[in-house]
Amino acid sequence: MRLDDAFSFPYNMTLGAVEDNDLIFKVGSRIGSHANRLGVHINFAPVVDVNTNPDNPIIGFRSFGEDKFNVAEKALSYMKGMQSKNLLGSAKHFPGHGDTKTDSHLTLPLISFSQRRIDSVELYPFKKLINNNVASIMTAHLNIPSFEEGVPSTLSKKIITYLLKDDLEFEGLIITDALDMKGIVDFAKKEYPDVSAMNAGNDVLLMPTDIAKSVKQIKRAISRKKIPLERLEESVKKILMAKYKVGLNKLKRVENTNIVNEMNEEADLALLDKIASEAITLVKNENQNLPFKNLSDMKVGYLKLGDDNNAVFLNFLNKYQSVGEINIDDNFDFNTLSDYHKIIIGFHKSDKSPFGEFRFKKNEIEIIDKVKKLSDLALVVFAKPYCVSDLDIDGIESILIAYQNSDIFQEKAAQAIFGAIQVKGKLPVTIHENIPVNTQIKTKEVSSLGFSHFLNNGFNLNKLKKVDSLINYAIDNKMFPGAQLVIAKDNKVVLNKAFGFYSYKKKKKVNTSSLYDLASLTKILVSVPLMLREFDLSNISLKSTLSEIMKDEDLGNKSKLRFDEMFSHQSGLIPWIPFYKETLDSITNKQLNKYYSNNKTKSYSVQIGEDLFISNSWNDTIYKRLIDSDLLENKTYRYSDVPYYFIKKYLEDKYETNLDQLIKN
Repeated sequence: MRLDDAFSFPYNMTLGAVEDNDLIFKVGSRIGSHANRLGVHINFAPVVDVNTNPDNPIIGFRSFGEDKFNVAEKALSYMKGMQSKNLLGSAKHFPGHGDTKTDSHLTLPLISFSQRRIDSVELYPFKKLINNNVASIMTAHLNIPSFEEGVPSTLSKKIITYLLKDDLEFEGLIITDALDMKGIVDFAKKEYPDVSAMNAGNDVLLMPTDIAKSVKQIKRAISRKKIPLERLEESVKKILMAKYKVGLNKLKRVENTNIVNEMNEEADLALLDKIASEAITLVKNENQNLPFKNLSDMKVGYLKLGDDNNAVFLNFLNKYQSVGEINIDDNFDFNTLSDYHKIIIGFHKSDKSPFGEFRFKKNEIEIIDKVKKLSDLALVVFAKPYCVSDLDIDGIESILIAYQNSDIFQEKAAQAIFGAIQVKGKLPVTIHENIPVNTQIKTKEVSSLGFSHFLNNGFNLNKLKKVDSLINYAIDNKMFPGAQLVIAKDNKVVLNKAFGFYSYKKKKKVNTSSLYDLASLTKILVSVPLMLREFDLSNISLKSTLSEIMKDEDLGNKSKLRFDEMFSHQSGLIPWIPFYKETLDSITNKQLNKYYSNNKTKSYSVQIGEDLFISNSWNDTIYKRLIDSDLLENKTYRYSDVPYYFIKKYLEDKYETNLDQLIKN
C-alpha cells in the first residue's frame, strides 16, 4: 500500500475466506521478513475490526470479515507470523470501527451500541490478541456515548485507561490513529488534542498536525501538572522497552543493494498462489453449474463488466475452452445470446486501493438481468463482494467470488470454472439477504490440467535455474534458436517459460502460446518418457549400444551407436530424411497422382494377415473372419492393423456392454 516496488499480499477480507490459518501466519511471517529487510520495526496491523456494516467506508476490505471468531483467529495468526520475525504488531482500531457509516478521516463516526454489545462483538478480537501478547494497540477516533458522550475515543480516559489498560489489562504500547484526521481536529473541543491524547493514556502520538506546537503544549501541560510526570515516564519506559525488544540498542545498518529483489521473492509468489487458490469462494451453484463439464458439446461466451483489466481471465478461460468474447453496444441483439450454452460474466474493478469503487452500475445490472434469462450464467466477482447485494440473484446459476482483480485471482477463477482447481473458500461477510456470512460451496477437481507455483509442488528453485541456464547456453551456441519449457506435476503446470526466437534471424520471439509441429513434440512426449522408464528400471544406461538392445536386428554400421551419442545429436545419423520428395515428380516437383488425389476416398482397406478387404460400412463377413483369425485375441497385433469399430464390436459382443456408454461413464 505504501511502497510501489514492494510485494503486496491480498487484503484482509480475501484472507478471511481462507480456512487454513497457517497460510495467514505465513503472510504475517513474510511481511515480517520484508520489514526486517527495510529496517522497519513496527507494522500498524492487523486490522481486527469486525465489519458488520457493508456500507462502512473506511474498514471494508481491510477487515477479515463479520464473524468475530474468524476475525480473531485470522488476526492472531497474522500477528504471530509478524512477531515470529520480531516485527511488532498493532491491533486496530480500538475499541472497534467495524460498524460505522462515516469515515473518521472526514468526521467523527458514531457507535451507538451498548457496552454489553461492544464487549461481546467489537472487543472480542482485541481480547484474543491481548491474551497472546500483541505488542501494541492503535486507538480509533469514534463517538461512543455508552462509554463517554461527545469525546473522541482516542481522547477518552474512560476508554483508553479504564477500559483498555485497567479492565483488559493491556500493558503494551498504545498508539493513536493519525491526529491530523478530522475525527480529532474538528471534535477536540477542550484542551489541545495531543495533550488530551497523552492524558487519556496513549503512549505514541501519531502524525500531529503541528509537531513543534505539540511539543510546546505537552511541555506546558507537564509544567502546570495537567499531565502528571508519572504519565510521561510510563510512556517513555514502554517505548524504550519496545525499542530494546526489536534490537535498537544495537545498531544494524540496512544494506541497500538488491533490496527490491529481496522484497519480491519466489517464496512470496508461491504463497500468493496458494492463498488465491484457497480464497476463491462459490456462493451459489444451481444444478451444479460449476465446474463446466462436457466441453466439446458446449458453446461458451464471456462478457466483461466493470472498468478494470480482464485480459488474464479471458486468456486463461481460453486455455480450457474456446470462449467467444461478447461485446455489447447500443444495437446489440440480446436474443443471440440464447445460442450459448453457458455465459460467463466477469465483473472487474480495480483492487489497487481498499477504498475504491466496487458497486455495479445501473446499466450493468440491466445487462445481467437480460443475460440470465437467455443462458446458464456464471457471474465472477473480481471486486469487494458486497456488490452482489445490488443484484436480483434469481436466475443466476453460479456466483463465484474472486475478491480481487489482480492477475493471480483472474488465473485461479478461470481454473475454478473449468474444474482445474478445487473451490473451497468460505465467505467472510454477508453479501446478500440470501447469501449469509460463512456460505461455502465446495467443488472437486475434474481432469483439466491446472496451474500452480513450482515451490508449492516440491521443486527446487536453484535446480530450475540450472535448466534455464542449459537452455540459454544452447541458444547462445546456436544448437537451436528458441525453446519453450513446460513442466507439469500432479496434474498442475508448474512452469511455462519461453526462450529465444523462432529462427536465427531473431525476428519473432518464442512465447508461451507458440505452436510446434507434431513431429517435434512426438520425440519429447513419446520417446523420452519411455526411455526414462527403461533407465529407471536399469534395463539400459547412457553407455548402452543399439546392438545390446536390438540383439536380433542387423544394424550394420549403426550397431555400436551409444544412447548418449544419439541423445546429444553426436551419433552421425542423418537428422532429417525428406521422404515426401519421393511422392513428387523429379522434374516438375509437383505431386504425383499416384499418391495424391483431390477427391475424397469413399472406401478404405483393412489389412489382416494376407487378406485385403474393402468396406465403407459395417460388414459382418469381415467381422466373422476377424474372429476366425484370432487376431483380436492376439496380444501382439498392431492397433493400426484393425479399425476401431471392429475392436468395439468384438468387445461389446464379448462383454455384453455398450462401449460408448462405458467410456462416457
